[in-house]
Amino acid sequence: MPEQVVIGADVGTTGCRAVVYRPDGTALAGRSREYRLYTPQPGWAEQDAEEIYQALAATVREALAAAALPAGTPACLCLSTFFHSIMPVDAAGRPLHRLLIWADTRGQRFVEQLRADGDERAIYARTGCMLSPQYPLVKIRWFREERPDIFRRTARFVSIKEYILFRLTGQFMADRSIATGTGLYHIAARRWDEELLAWLGLAPEQLSPVYATTHTATGLVPEAAAAFGVSPALPVVLGAGDGALSNLGAGAVGSGQVAAMVGTSGAVRTVTRTPFSHPELRTWCYNLTEDRWLAGVAMNSGGIALRWLRDTLGEAEKAAEAKGGADAYELLTALAAQAPAGAEGLVALPFLAGERAPLWNARSRGVFFGLGLNHGRAHMVRAMLEGVMFGLYGIFRPVREAAGAATVVRAAGSFSRSPLWLQIMADVFGLPVEVPGEPTGSVFGAALLGMHAQGLLPDLEAAAALVRVAVRYEPDAANHRLYQERYALFETLAAKLAPEFEAIAKMQEKKA
Repeated sequence: MPEQVVIGADVGTTGCRAVVYRPDGTALAGRSREYRLYTPQPGWAEQDAEEIYQALAATVREALAAAALPAGTPACLCLSTFFHSIMPVDAAGRPLHRLLIWADTRGQRFVEQLRADGDERAIYARTGCMLSPQYPLVKIRWFREERPDIFRRTARFVSIKEYILFRLTGQFMADRSIATGTGLYHIAARRWDEELLAWLGLAPEQLSPVYATTHTATGLVPEAAAAFGVSPALPVVLGAGDGALSNLGAGAVGSGQVAAMVGTSGAVRTVTRTPFSHPELRTWCYNLTEDRWLAGVAMNSGGIALRWLRDTLGEAEKAAEAKGGADAYELLTALAAQAPAGAEGLVALPFLAGERAPLWNARSRGVFFGLGLNHGRAHMVRAMLEGVMFGLYGIFRPVREAAGAATVVRAAGSFSRSPLWLQIMADVFGLPVEVPGEPTGSVFGAALLGMHAQGLLPDLEAAAALVRVAVRYEPDAANHRLYQERYALFETLAAKLAPEFEAIAKMQEKKA
């Protein structure tokens, strides 16, 4: 009998990845593709759903070809996609507009309107989501108010996950994880929230039916099966949002375990047995499985800040990479290591794409504070790395309350390849930081969930047991004291500059 394998597929903000795994967690082959981010105006962030679909099909097809498997061996394909995307489609499922992603903040004024008109605490209690422009809730309102012609023609609003599933199966289906990340889903009632649907002017059938993350769809559209290089009989497990699967892929699903991720954005999350609501509305709550929930906080300012540094101040590093040298990001972090902890008094606010938590200010902007003649590129890169970690520490504190206690942090995301950044995290948090060995991440989490859905793993604990710690970073006590002082300044600056952020954002919008 041919060996069974599972395909994990992760659709991220900047690219997608597909990996073929054995049930013991061994990765046989993987492929990845990038796609474009469109930013036609300040605060706008869009992607082309068809570009993403084609990239995903290519990665799955190429990963399977590289694994050189006998025909018919995959047990399933399980999907991970980023949270908070939305786009309108017509009755035939054709996009009427590009996908609005989590980084799109054009709905900010509708957040303020809903906050004024509604009961924010009651909305949070029902949906597990704070009021924020990241959520599809206000993005749909933007379409209603600013693109009424499109809104009238819209048969359904869907996420990128729903669009991919529609292309694969001919059915619109939302998994409960992605649904709870819309700001529109009533957690206790397990249905779309009627009051918020009324605020949007939507009928319930204009959103997809919601299923468990382990729900399995069968009967692929023949053209889609050919594009993905699979049999039309391949089971497709709906899967979950990338953040939830990142925790699973890092092995952080137990009580008191916290996972911290820095990819394009950043997040700190913990898995709970029941939905968690923070008394001060400081954490969101999304679904993982029927009996597991994810309490966490996310921020915009992750690796996107380092990418900006690479593209604006890293010409030398990019040139070296182009000539066959080390990766430009590795060269930049090596440069940052030349500056001491604290960057000799330079503090960076890394809010280049506005900010979710801990500020909840879509109009916040990036700042270097304390620049002097003694500072160079090394200090600026180090300060930005530290600034991202200060933001991550700010969102860690309320998540720690959901976890009950935290004695160690599991690191996930692209930053986990940087020893310097991981040591900065340990020093800022004052806790050991563990890095799982390969395989890890959302794509592995997707595969693990698929294995569980297909009966290859009995529960999530068995899935987490397949994750092994590769390296552990211990905090430096002296650096922790220094960073506590710097963090206090970081927090003060971010709060005091709120009026100036508002003023400069309005100037930038006027210029646009």
